[in-house]
Amino acid sequence: MTVAPDDGETGPLAGAGSGSPGAAGDFPADIPLPAMGLPASGRRWRLRTVDAARAAALAGHGALEPVLARILAARGVGVDGLEDYLNPSLRRAMPDPFVLKDMDRAAARLTRAVVDGEMVGLFGDYDVDGTTSAALFKLYFDAIGAPMPVYLPDRMAEGYGPSIDAFLDLKRQGAEVIVTVDCGASAHGPIEAAAAEGLDVVVIDHHQMDGPPPAGAAAAVNPNRLDDTSGLVNLSAAGVSFMALAALNRALREAGYFKTRPEPNLLSLLDLAALGLVCDVMAITGLTRVMVAQGLKVLGRGGNRGLAALGARAGVKGPPSTYHLGFLLGPRINAAGRIGHARLAFELMTTPDAARREALAEELHVMNAARQEIEAQVQEAALRDIERHQRHADDVIVTAGEGWHAGVIGIVAGRLKEMYDRPVIVIGLEGAAGKGSGRSISGADLGGAIAAARREGLLVAGGGHAMAAGLTIAADKIETFRGWLKARLAGEVARARADRTLDIDAVIAPGAVTKAFSDMVARAGPFGPGNAEPVFALSGVRAISARTVGKGHLSVVLANDSGDKARGIAFRAKGEALGDILESRARIHVAGKVRADDWRGGDAGQIQISDAAPAA
Repeated sequence: MTVAPDDGETGPLAGAGSGSPGAAGDFPADIPLPAMGLPASGRRWRLRTVDAARAAALAGHGALEPVLARILAARGVGVDGLEDYLNPSLRRAMPDPFVLKDMDRAAARLTRAVVDGEMVGLFGDYDVDGTTSAALFKLYFDAIGAPMPVYLPDRMAEGYGPSIDAFLDLKRQGAEVIVTVDCGASAHGPIEAAAAEGLDVVVIDHHQMDGPPPAGAAAAVNPNRLDDTSGLVNLSAAGVSFMALAALNRALREAGYFKTRPEPNLLSLLDLAALGLVCDVMAITGLTRVMVAQGLKVLGRGGNRGLAALGARAGVKGPPSTYHLGFLLGPRINAAGRIGHARLAFELMTTPDAARREALAEELHVMNAARQEIEAQVQEAALRDIERHQRHADDVIVTAGEGWHAGVIGIVAGRLKEMYDRPVIVIGLEGAAGKGSGRSISGADLGGAIAAARREGLLVAGGGHAMAAGLTIAADKIETFRGWLKARLAGEVARARADRTLDIDAVIAPGAVTKAFSDMVARAGPFGPGNAEPVFALSGVRAISARTVGKGHLSVVLANDSGDKARGIAFRAKGEALGDILESRARIHVAGKVRADDWRGGDAGQIQISDAAPAA
């Protein structure tokens, strides 16, 4: 089978990523992607559409390399927005925090508590977004000299969200006001019960809401409130928490609180906000992109000392990036809440004790390894169930097993979703009840389907968003739920899978795979959802060597007909379609991301291969 690019779509052919900027004539000629056999991923490769005039204008205005100018032009950046994009400034990007609904009430109540000496307690969630949000508040309150007891629930024993028992525990510690972070928007019962106990609850959340906030709340700040018009729906709880602290800081300043004490440096907390935003998979656009960019700078300067200790233990090298946040720091922070207790991660980020930080970093690193082992066992069991019952033929895969650890089922669902290219729900059963977590593919609204199933009475509880959802279900309802969900999402899944594409930013020569090229591309970052890291294609190359490294990874040396070479790595490719193509020694095209090779150092680079196809 031969695959050709869409009619009329062309893209740039770049050499080593250099060249003099200027007029359109300075740009390499547009060429179409080469004809190819079926890619390993099954996705159709498509060169991003680029307005050559805009790219030339960007290059001339900002003295940019042609490839970088094309990357920015393809992402809608114009000359007017170039400075803000390449040099994101929180001062310029951050709106007045009081644009968020109820922020005035939240800041006023917390200011009164601080000024009058009322103790403020905090209830947080156990994931990365929840623990970073809790750490933001705790470190700020430490800085202003106000005590703040913190309650983080046990995932296994207590589950998600606040309870009246937790609120009363904080009350016994002296709290008169309680802030909930990354939860509380739908906790009507516990918050009304807390109000009856004389507690004022301030909700700081970001989750989708299908009704009004809890009537008993003193304030409910959530950009996803139905009556919120701020437009800041792309903030996770850590982002909303940072906004809330900015509002509180201003209110305290206006109240004269800082006349006799130093004012905290809010910007020093941005690395925590960035970690929460990235790990909660917020789109890296607008204000979120600026917060993440500035947070990475804070982290690069040492930043939060707990994160620095964890990064050193995790092997973080080079300038911090969203990769480090999402794949090295985030999983280790999450491991505490998944198979231990979230207070370990929270303490790492807040303790002033250097020895304790080192011990906690080691403990979380070891705990993450244990989490990986548990995850592998659950994934193996889920694969056996899927293959035994031919569930891989279903439009939506629902797999369940007794004793599957609730702390890893979401990760397993994500891995199976990538493997089978369709929505997957993994349910861990404990007797007659099950808790499930699901991940979806772009174009199939899993969260909406789960909410509908709950309304239909198929679920005890459930909700989420388009790409991820959680649920609680009676074991005897699973088969009915499986059939209902397949019928509900079949059309969406079919359309989504039929339109699978891999967007290519440019075709480059192997010689372009260098650290210098990677550094140049990084100026368009930080990357993540909404601002995808550029993908480049190497055309007509052969893997002149291929060896297995680690757990099924392939390390290759790619060469074109001229002998120009590049190193590449394909993760978990051995034995898969991608690995078969790379090991064929035939003439192929590969696609991936250009990264610095920290192991070899210098200007060495490598392409992280995401797909490959035989040359037609």
